Amino acid sequence: MAYKGLLKEIPVDGTTYKYFDLTALNDSRYDELPISIRYLLEAAVRHCDGFHVLESDVETILNWKQSQKAQSEIPFKPARVILQDFTGVPAVVDLAAMRDAVQNMGADPSRINPVCPVDLVIDHSIQVDHYGDSPTTFANAYTLKGSVLSEATFSHNVKMCACLLQIQWGSKSFDNLRIVPPGVGIVHQVNLEYLSRTVFVSEDNVLYPDSVVGTDSHTTMVDGSGVLGWGVGGIEAEAVMLGQPISMVIPEVVGYELVGSLPDTVTSTDLVLTITKNLREIGVVGKFVEFFGEGVTSLSIADRATIANMCPEYGATVGFFPVDRRTVDYLRQTGRDEHYCKRVESYLKANKMFVEYGNPKYKTAYTQVLTLDMSTIVPSVSGPKRPQDRINLSLLHDDFNNNLTAKPSFKDNLVVAGVLSGNRNFEGRIHALVRANYLASPPLAVAYSIIGNVNKDISGVIAKTPDGKDVYFKDIWPTRKEVAKFEEEFVKPQFFKEVYDNIGKGSEQWQKLEVPPVKLYPWDAKSTYIKRVPFFENMEAQKEKIRTEDAKIDEMGIGRRKKNAELSANKER
Repeated sequence: MAYKGLLKEIPVDGTTYKYFDLTALNDSRYDELPISIRYLLEAAVRHCDGFHVLESDVETILNWKQSQKAQSEIPFKPARVILQDFTGVPAVVDLAAMRDAVQNMGADPSRINPVCPVDLVIDHSIQVDHYGDSPTTFANAYTLKGSVLSEATFSHNVKMCACLLQIQWGSKSFDNLRIVPPGVGIVHQVNLEYLSRTVFVSEDNVLYPDSVVGTDSHTTMVDGSGVLGWGVGGIEAEAVMLGQPISMVIPEVVGYELVGSLPDTVTSTDLVLTITKNLREIGVVGKFVEFFGEGVTSLSIADRATIANMCPEYGATVGFFPVDRRTVDYLRQTGRDEHYCKRVESYLKANKMFVEYGNPKYKTAYTQVLTLDMSTIVPSVSGPKRPQDRINLSLLHDDFNNNLTAKPSFKDNLVVAGVLSGNRNFEGRIHALVRANYLASPPLAVAYSIIGNVNKDISGVIAKTPDGKDVYFKDIWPTRKEVAKFEEEFVKPQFFKEVYDNIGKGSEQWQKLEVPPVKLYPWDAKSTYIKRVPFFENMEAQKEKIRTEDAKIDEMGIGRRKKNAELSANKER
């Protein structure tokens, strides 16, 4: 290990951990690196093996100010992988097929397992038959602190998706693969509240930053809590699962400074719609966006996660909020114990990855710096079909009318409008017949459901009380202080512990799925959903050594790594 000398001890509440001390590189360039780039550097130092990751890769990252301009390529090994069922099932199918191939070669199929931790959350493929009901309104309901999955829903989905059986088999057969059963929650929420570690602890007590790639574009939501993560394709995710690094161009990092604080009647949705419009105009595709500035301290982790979640809409690879005091408070709020929180803070401070937003002592260098005064944000929506088309709330009715009259050729067509608290609004996204979709904050969506018409000025009377009194928008609008007060009073760590302590157990129906505990998946020849892939058919074990003296190896960058390794070796001589 090239950087073994950087491995230092760090005590936390009587427990001694180890970590790679990046400050011991004694390189002034480190202090100028954005925090997100420091995460990439730490991973390169920790995984530097002379093959997948070279010392020259570490130098490329350290020299980020210059190498970003040269579009230099680096390897990156994330700490873990997260999958959802739509895109995760093919990965489990491939692993199952690999086991068959290994068995056919006469070897032990149980050797095929993910190398890094993998979580698969079942949420996307579930078709819901019941919602908004009390669990007592239908028999045999599965309840997990408010999540309800009825017997009818579960039975319907098992018939529709053989993937549940395959996933259940995978949960019993593979090491390093954890399944979150249906009914627990949405993948991004579960990832943020429970699956994220913030700081990992290896089996030999080495600490390192949490990082993740996922097979969902909105994996970026976790960047709001200081975990570096983004969405990738299925092949890339499988490669990481099998121990291969992701090859990536070292990114430019746009520093986005937030100053001031949000007005009391403005939500994080209004803020993120403004940021989305701004960043789409600038152009941040393929870049990291890292938020900084004293204004960040006024944003909750929910606010930050909302901004990070919209990262695919503004085009960046990540929208990253480094860990600060408020992040650690969030870890406590979501049920992490005190030792866990102290470990996170101690490690990140030791490696200069913990921030005090707005502290002038930082001399971080960014490719470009943008500044937004949050006090100027006003309530807004985006639409009718692109998330970057932000409109002041007071102008929504005018905007809708303008869209109706813009093209006379559409005469006699019915344009139906929808207001949603989502992140995408292209035509037909929510309903095939709803063409005009406006993104809005949750309270705005509720307000418009009361009005029932986007063609009406929301500043006027929106309803009447039973005794005939006028109700105005301002009468029902919650202030940020009111929301924060309710959150502090009612959102307790115990709630999260009760939900997640038995996260892998699942419902009674899930536990009753009949899947034999065997190493090889019992393929169903009649299934039209789960099929054994043909990639490994007729594959034989390699019995002879391959001569590589004169071979030209280009695939997956191995040739580049071999050449770099030789250059590094010559330099050492």
